[in-house]
Amino acid sequence: MNHASARRTALITGASRGLGLALARRLAEDGWALIIDARGEEDLETARAGLAPLARVTAIAGSVTDPGHRRALADAARGAGGLDALVNNASVLGPSPRPDLLDYPIGVLEEVYRTNAISPLALIQAVRETLNPGARVVNVTSDAAVEPYEGWGGYGSSKAALEQLSNILAAENPGLRVYSVDPGDMRTRMHQEAFPGEDIGDRLPPEESVPGLVELLTGDLPSGRYAARELAVSRKG
Repeated sequence: MNHASARRTALITGASRGLGLALARRLAEDGWALIIDARGEEDLETARAGLAPLARVTAIAGSVTDPGHRRALADAARGAGGLDALVNNASVLGPSPRPDLLDYPIGVLEEVYRTNAISPLALIQAVRETLNPGARVVNVTSDAAVEPYEGWGGYGSSKAALEQLSNILAAENPGLRVYSVDPGDMRTRMHQEAFPGEDIGDRLPPEESVPGLVELLTGDLPSGRYAARELAVSRKG
C-alpha cells in the first residue's frame, strides 16, 4: 500500500486555536491529512500556514451552524477520499459573565444549543456518506455536562444534550465508534472568557489533552464517554 492510499484524513472543527489546533498539529505530525474550520478567517489562515509544512491541509472558514458551510466541509471530505475521523470541537460558551438559568436570555440559549449540540449532529449527517470503514466520531464535551456547576446551565446543558446524542448515535450505528471526550480544564481563550478577570495560568495547556484524543482516534476503545487526561494516563500504565 502506498503512502497516499494509507494516509488518514480528519475533519476538525474549531481548529484555529486551543484544543482543535493542538490536535491538528499532532495529527499532522503523525501523517494525517486535515480539513479544518473556524469562524475567524484570519486566525484559520494562520493555523493553516503553520500546519501546511507538516501535512496536506484544507481550511474552510465558516460557522458550523451554517448549512452551506457544512456542505462545503462535506464536499472537501469527499474530495479527500473520505474521513477517518470527525472531531466536533467547535463550540460557544454563551454570555460572559455566565448568567443563572432564571436570567438566561432564551434566544442566546437557543444559539448555544444550535452551536454545541444541533450543529455537531447536523455535520455528522452531512458527512455520513464520506465516513470510511472504522471512522471515529469524537464530540468534545465538558464536565459541566454532568456536574451542576452554578452559572454553567447554558453551556453545560448543551454539552449534556451532545453527550446523549452521541450515546444514541452509537447505539443506532454499531459500525461507528462515537466518543464523547472531556478534555478537562484548559488554558484557552474560551476558558478565560468563562472566568473574566481571573488568572487561569494554573490550568494545563490543551496539548496535555491531545494524547487521550489520539488514543480514541487510533486505538480500539468502544464507543462511550472518556476523560482525555485520565485516558492518556491509564494507557501509559
